[in-house]
Amino acid sequence: MKHSLIAKVLFTLLASCGLLSTIAQTGYAQDKLFTLTEVTPGGEDFLKSYYPKYLPGIQWLNDRAIWIENNQIVGQKINEGKSKVLLTLADLKKLLPLESFAEGERIPYGKAIPNSTAILIEGQEGYYVVDAVANSLLCTFPKKNHLGESFEAVAFSALNSVAVMRSEKGVLTYVRGATPRLSEAIYKPIAQNEGDAIVYGEAVHQREFGINTGVFISPNGKRVAFYRMDQSMVAPYPLVDYSPHKAVYKPLRYPMAGEPSHHVTVGVFDSETGKTSYLQTGGNAETYLTNIAWVPDNRGIVLAEINRAQNELEMKLFDSVFGVMVRKLFTEKEEKYLDPSIAPIFLPNEPEDFLWVSRRDGYYHFYHYDLTGKLFNQVTTGNWEVLDFKGFTPNGKGFLFTATKASPLEERLYSIELSGGTPKDLTPEEGVHTVQYSRSAGAFIDSYSAPRVPRIVALRGIVGKGLSSSTILLQAPDPTQAYNMPTIEQGTLTAADGETPLYYRLLKPINFDPNKKYPAIVYVYGGPHAQMIHKGWLYDASGWDVYMAQQGFVVFTLDNRGSANRGKEFEQAIWRQVGTNEMKDQMEGVKFLLSHDWVDASRLGVYGWSFGGFMTTNLLLTYPHTFKVGVAGGAVMDWSRYEIMYGERYNGSPQSNPEGYRKNNLTLRAGDLQDRLLLIQGVEDNVVVWQHSMAFMKKAISSRSYPDCYYYPTHEHNVRGRDRVHLHHIIVRYFKDFL
Repeated sequence: MKHSLIAKVLFTLLASCGLLSTIAQTGYAQDKLFTLTEVTPGGEDFLKSYYPKYLPGIQWLNDRAIWIENNQIVGQKINEGKSKVLLTLADLKKLLPLESFAEGERIPYGKAIPNSTAILIEGQEGYYVVDAVANSLLCTFPKKNHLGESFEAVAFSALNSVAVMRSEKGVLTYVRGATPRLSEAIYKPIAQNEGDAIVYGEAVHQREFGINTGVFISPNGKRVAFYRMDQSMVAPYPLVDYSPHKAVYKPLRYPMAGEPSHHVTVGVFDSETGKTSYLQTGGNAETYLTNIAWVPDNRGIVLAEINRAQNELEMKLFDSVFGVMVRKLFTEKEEKYLDPSIAPIFLPNEPEDFLWVSRRDGYYHFYHYDLTGKLFNQVTTGNWEVLDFKGFTPNGKGFLFTATKASPLEERLYSIELSGGTPKDLTPEEGVHTVQYSRSAGAFIDSYSAPRVPRIVALRGIVGKGLSSSTILLQAPDPTQAYNMPTIEQGTLTAADGETPLYYRLLKPINFDPNKKYPAIVYVYGGPHAQMIHKGWLYDASGWDVYMAQQGFVVFTLDNRGSANRGKEFEQAIWRQVGTNEMKDQMEGVKFLLSHDWVDASRLGVYGWSFGGFMTTNLLLTYPHTFKVGVAGGAVMDWSRYEIMYGERYNGSPQSNPEGYRKNNLTLRAGDLQDRLLLIQGVEDNVVVWQHSMAFMKKAISSRSYPDCYYYPTHEHNVRGRDRVHLHHIIVRYFKDFL
């Protein structure tokens, strides 16, 4: 352990080199502390205490930003000095049925419809398209069909007065909504589910590869592509709802690694003929079909076919009328795996050209193709990651996107010409910029935060020169200034490979005294598709982090190799050995913690959920007596019992990588547990099924090790809503009792 003087010198050196940033205690009202209801999402005090002020429902309505203020929908254009009222509650009551307001007197949130002044609003009895400028009702989609069956919306092409809805009996239906010219809605059935074995229009492949819907409406609203998922070869998994007087069986078709996967095809329904054709994708039935996009001509469909090993992708163009493949556009291959998540984006001025996001050079970047398969150029380049596409410039010759170009800890908005070149930073302020762009306005809504900036919401033109030239809609006050806040530090340390920089966040207890000893908790996630530390408000420290620091704990988080937004090599360090390099990196973080005299090495805890629950349990089993207490929520204990798409991407299949699966099967090592561990599980978890915790507990019992357990009836993978406050009470109590 280093001498305290050396630690102080090191701290000064890091700060002077820019490797460590600090948010100090505010000094306000030194005795005031947060409660768990104030810092926990779902707590009744969360939005009015810890969470920075925001503008509810802010979005673009064509060329004006709109949001809810004083129970009214207000709007403002970028060149206007103040907002104007567009719709009041009284206006909506005149337009919509009274039953739409049965839940109270609050104006409902709506979803603006692109390229129009219309808003889609959900009411008690239907979905309504309202022109917010003309103050008129344009279209209605009833929540019951012509047979009296309850409907739920699956997808909308509201500008075309079209929706796809699913009835309570599982009938997927094309609906043309009622309008002033069409007094009643028109219903055209597409397909009906065959029990839970064959389903239509649902998101497939466990929502991997960026899939979040099962229905894709053509640009003109006349045709609908949809997934057909045959799950008959996947055995039902027994979930149980314990809330009724007599528990109800809720079977789940859950494809586990190494076992048969569901078979997916893509159907296309033509509303004018009432006929459905299926794309003739052919090949292996277990191929993943993803990244679906309509060609602007309303006839062609492009999609990516990925093999089950997830190391080869074929982009194909199909004729949706006859279902035949027109041509293969290109192939991508990887030694380890592919993970595309953004569908092709067609150019407005060249409707047969599109942008494709690929990691083929080691980082996610844009590539310009056409429908013959010709690659024109790689548009963006560099050792940084594209995060999202935001839209084309008004002239269509360039586009906007968010990326980590400034830093892996930041998200900023950039513009670039299709020909390539150096991207222009449209958000030069350090931090995290959450952006909504309007092509018609030539402007974007920038909801921006930084370590010392809770939130600024501004309207900004894409040719602007910074925040000073913007229209600021909101500058949120610091919601923590009345509280005794901990010092929050962000810095870097070196990974276990001896060369890769890793980012960490450290919270010191309030009223910190370097001559005292403090218990420390490592909060860990560590898996792909997640990043715990950004240069956003308080460096992304959660309310729970702050609360624990106020209770006298050091709280530490490290983004190890394998986590998101650092490029292919960084993420793929976990391939076929999930849990190995991640733990090595986390232990480098532990070494860093224990290098400080004020950390009590005998009182070190660790806590994580999902992949973080796996990491927590693994750390306790692999490094006994390093951690005194661990809390693992929704933990993967045996990767062969996790779903195919995610599990086989990172671990291979159990058949191809038996040693890897054996090494990271924590159930086999349950008897090695020597420290205090609390397992928490949602009873209806459909992501990490309860069998993981059960199998681990059974092995622990037979091996005479003694984990504790806590379960949440009716909850799935995460404990949400008001019960989350209860969850945090349990976790806090466990650390206070045993750490």
